[in-house]
Order: sequence, then C-alpha cells, then structure tokens
Amino acid sequence: MSRVRTRPTRDDTRDKLFEAAARVFEADGIGGASIEAIAAAAGFTRGAFYSNFKSKDELIIAMLEDHVEQSIRRNMDILAQHDNLDDFIAALKSMDRSKQDPLGRSPLLHMEMILFVARAEKRRPELAKRLRARRKLVADIVEATLKNKPSGETLNPPWMASVVLALEDGFRLHRLIDPETTPADSFLRAITDLRRRTGLASD
Repeated sequence: MSRVRTRPTRDDTRDKLFEAAARVFEADGIGGASIEAIAAAAGFTRGAFYSNFKSKDELIIAMLEDHVEQSIRRNMDILAQHDNLDDFIAALKSMDRSKQDPLGRSPLLHMEMILFVARAEKRRPELAKRLRARRKLVADIVEATLKNKPSGETLNPPWMASVVLALEDGFRLHRLIDPETTPADSFLRAITDLRRRTGLASD
C-alpha cells in the first residue's frame, strides 16, 4: 500500500518560512536577503512564498506579529504559575528559549527587524500596535504580581511597563552594538537590581 502524503498546513508553511527567513536574515542581512533565498532555505518555491506573503516586508510584519502573540501566550502561562514577581522573573531566567519562535531565540534579530521596518514611515503604525500590545502585557504582569505588595506609593503599571520595555529594548540595542560588554542577561539583571533599589523586591 502506498503511503499517503500529507501536505503541510498553511500554519506549517508559515512557520517554516519564518524559521528560514530568520536564518537568511542573520546570514545575508535583512536588506540583502532575497525572497528566492528565503523560499529555498525553507524548501519551498517562490510560488509557495507568494501564496502566503505578498512581499518580504509583509513577511517581516507577520514574523513580528507572531512573536508578540507567542510572547503574550508564553508570559501569561508563566504568570498563571508564578504570581509573585520574583518567582516570575526567576522563571523567565530559566526558560528554555530553544522552543521559542525565531525572534524569541534571537532578540538581536528582533531589534534589527524593528529598526528595518521603522525606516518606512507608513509601517510605523503597525509597529506601534505591537508596541502597545507588549506594554499591555507587561502592565498586566506588573499589576498581577505586585497587587499584594505593600507600598507607600500607588503603582502605575502602564508607566512601569513603558520603562521596562524601554530598558529591554535599550539593552538589546547595546548588545547589538557591543556584545562584549553587554551580557545576554543584562535586562533581567537590571530588573532584579531595580526591584531591590526601589523597595519592590520581596522580603
């Protein structure tokens, strides 16, 4: 009996294109990467690429959107198990990044892609939409993990989220420029240090 060939689903095809694009972007640069090279790296034809994305820019936007969606799911899963901020941060530090999406595994590529898209003014509203989603995620985490923490001041989770993300993106950019003096865990180390210095750390 002949084996029945199973065609990849649309989601499978997109995931393979995401993985292939990340490899090609890191090897050739985002600007230098061609659609043909991305399709070939994924084991597909140009037709398969164009049946999913109209252009390289559309692929990049889809990768950024997928990263935000996966990040939200992943962080909310961790939050469901750790509603104390110190425990939450510890869980982030020990997380297996090999199972994340390509941009989760490579924060530097994530930053490069954001900067690449930001050069086109018409694309910035799409980046803003994802930035707001990231801010809301962090604000929800801050509110959930610090709600029972006694404090002399009223917390402002949205503002704290903006500060946290600015810190995270800043360290990513610094690591992109000078990895020798910017360790990979700089952001989480900074968050832990700030918690101690602001009095928000657990006793």
